[in-house]
Amino acid sequence: MSTPFSTIGTSLLVNTAAGEKSQEVTDWPARAAWGIGLVVFVVFVYWLMRQGWKWRGSLQGDLPELPAVPSEPGPAKLELSGRYHGSTTAGQWLDRIVAHGLGTRSRAELTLTDAGLAVVRPGADDFFVPAAALREARLDKGIAGKVLAEGGLLVVTWAHGDKLIDSGFRSDHAAEHAAWVEAINSMIINTETTEGAAR
Repeated sequence: MSTPFSTIGTSLLVNTAAGEKSQEVTDWPARAAWGIGLVVFVVFVYWLMRQGWKWRGSLQGDLPELPAVPSEPGPAKLELSGRYHGSTTAGQWLDRIVAHGLGTRSRAELTLTDAGLAVVRPGADDFFVPAAALREARLDKGIAGKVLAEGGLLVVTWAHGDKLIDSGFRSDHAAEHAAWVEAINSMIINTETTEGAAR
């Protein structure tokens, strides 16, 4: 048997549900203007970014063309599949280099030979670092605004023209990085020893 209180509660719920209706949107012009304004803002920000990229590229116009990958670089010491995360002025991880396609992040296939380091990038410009231009290899966590876990990045320092460049790579198998650091640094020591003996 229902009590007066339960009857009143049920009546209130029914009346409330009947009275609740979603408010109709009547201000379509204001909503449309807001949407258009947002699209214009996004396009403007994208345009500013492109202009900044072009400006930075023009400032780096004195950077020489990158060496092409030799047709016969010799037998591979190491090979790596992964990502190229960008290049910066050596020691300045936010000073991105964009000239000659070095600012384009991409997939990369690395091959280390006695001749140097070949970087093949599907959809972007390939480049080659001669053994004599290699300066250092190390593990790091960030380059060109990209931050990874500690030691998650293989950074190779190399000379090009009168500039020292840091290039960052990440293997699909990060455990390979240590072997690359050891192999590249050993090549550098051997090259310096050979050059010293020749003098």
